Amino acid sequence: MRLKLIAAGILTGAVAVGSAQNINGAGATFPTPIYSKWFAEYNQIHPEVKINYQSIGSGGGIRQVTEGTVDFGASDIIMTDEAIAAAKVKVTAIPTVLGAVVPIYNLPGVTAELKFSQDAIAGIYLGKIKNWNDPYIAKENPGVNLPDKPILSVYRSEGSGTTFIFTDWLSKVSPEWKTKVGANSAVKWPVGIGAKGNEGVSGLVRQSPNSFGYVELIYAEQNKIPFGVVRNQAGKYVKASTASVTAAAAGFAKSIPPDYRVSITDAPGPDSYPISSFTWLLIPNPAQDGAKGKALVGFLSWMLDKGESEAAPLTYAPLPQAVADRVKKTLATLK
Repeated sequence: MRLKLIAAGILTGAVAVGSAQNINGAGATFPTPIYSKWFAEYNQIHPEVKINYQSIGSGGGIRQVTEGTVDFGASDIIMTDEAIAAAKVKVTAIPTVLGAVVPIYNLPGVTAELKFSQDAIAGIYLGKIKNWNDPYIAKENPGVNLPDKPILSVYRSEGSGTTFIFTDWLSKVSPEWKTKVGANSAVKWPVGIGAKGNEGVSGLVRQSPNSFGYVELIYAEQNKIPFGVVRNQAGKYVKASTASVTAAAAGFAKSIPPDYRVSITDAPGPDSYPISSFTWLLIPNPAQDGAKGKALVGFLSWMLDKGESEAAPLTYAPLPQAVADRVKKTLATLK
């Protein structure tokens, strides 16, 4: 009888080991800090599920998931109808959190929090505003001793959701930018130098005096890099925060389409931070591996119930409740 019990225990252990899921994903750097925390925490609760994530940029995430080389992707880019139609693997986009892209700068001797208008930021990246003491910047920052130094603008060198969010906003607020450059995950920058990932842009700006760049808010916070407040559609200068990102999303909660493809940059309202966005996980539907697909749905359910409460400490805004309720229904459609 004892031998039977031991044999049963060995068999049970074999089944448990066999049910372990090693899930691989890749994509956006924008949400990497919150995803890293979530995946590690979920593994602590469910040791049988290990989620590995490569922070390679939204463009790479879309490419890998639609080619079927990863179990899920991550993106801040709204997939176009053409990209969806061309995909080898059909995916369902699941919004996870919201974040902000902020203008960062390195100005030795300047301790003031700088203000930037739409025209100033567009002008810097169009190459029309070349020096820090340019009137377009100076008039917004009276009393600040801006140096007569050339601006070194830094941008993302690879296909990037952060770039998509940033250029999507620029295209809405600057007709010249829309005509000459446009909105995309990768664009032909008129001026500047490229760096890879939010990490690369943060690092290059931090080590380069008189530089200017754009990153997801948490990268500015973690690297202690100053970031400016930005004038919004209502004409107010607003600092990026969970509250101002939530305000930007508030007006869109009821009008988000069933596939969640929506841009919330340049949102109306005096409290809205203008360079805000959802970010999405791209889940193959149907899953190529049923067991992995089921494990991913389990993670997503946990994310909605528990993970969203952890967004704010990492400077992300949680999903509006109305959106979270819709996502729960979408999870039931994943196969």
